[in-house]
Amino acid sequence: MFEFTQKTALVTGAASGIGKAIALELAASGATVVVSDLDEAACGRVAEEIARAGGRALARAADVSDAAAMEAAVAFAEAETGGLHLAVNNAGIGGAQAPVGEYPLESWAQVIGVNLNGVFYGMRYQIPAMERAGGGAIVNMASILGSVGFANSSAYVASKHALLGLTKTAAMEYAQKGVRINAVGPAFIQTPLLTDNLSDEMLAGLAGLHPIGRIGTPEEVSALTCFLLSERASFITGSYHLVDGGYTAP
Repeated sequence: MFEFTQKTALVTGAASGIGKAIALELAASGATVVVSDLDEAACGRVAEEIARAGGRALARAADVSDAAAMEAAVAFAEAETGGLHLAVNNAGIGGAQAPVGEYPLESWAQVIGVNLNGVFYGMRYQIPAMERAGGGAIVNMASILGSVGFANSSAYVASKHALLGLTKTAAMEYAQKGVRINAVGPAFIQTPLLTDNLSDEMLAGLAGLHPIGRIGTPEEVSALTCFLLSERASFITGSYHLVDGGYTAP
């Protein structure tokens, strides 16, 4: 458990998977959580689950690829809770699977719009809000594919590599202004994005890519994310932390 009492956190992509696990853990640790995702009803269900467990959460639908929507989400957090102290830019999409020379232009634009522009838009408005609140911490959800390549996933890989550069740059700019910014790189994680779209045989194949012998859980990613947001990580900024079961070790 971490201590986030009297803190407000904004989590994007929080309706399921890794984002939901993070929202639940933040709330269990005392934070007021703004649960944000494209699906307003799904956001509401997560907020209700937090409330039933004794926590406090607010639902806010937003498209991270829309700068105005991200500005409004941050303004909502400040207006409803008095400030913004923590943020997790978790929303992301996988995109089409194709070689670079055949990659669909529409899918490229969509992936970059969500995975990279969405993180920039989030930080663009989260950072000033955190400065107004006296400081804060941000975690941007990258991937193992922020450090290695993966055939037929050029848009996703490019977006995650770029996200790391964006994270490091922002961390340098705000290190002396009380805002810490880090990135987390999960390997393949047991989320609806995988389990709803892949066969058991394909999931077993993915598990075999990890020396630890399995894919990860959202809670394992959440544990590291919440640590980086906490005061226990007060000397950590501008860095990239893997949760990959050894995937990148060979």
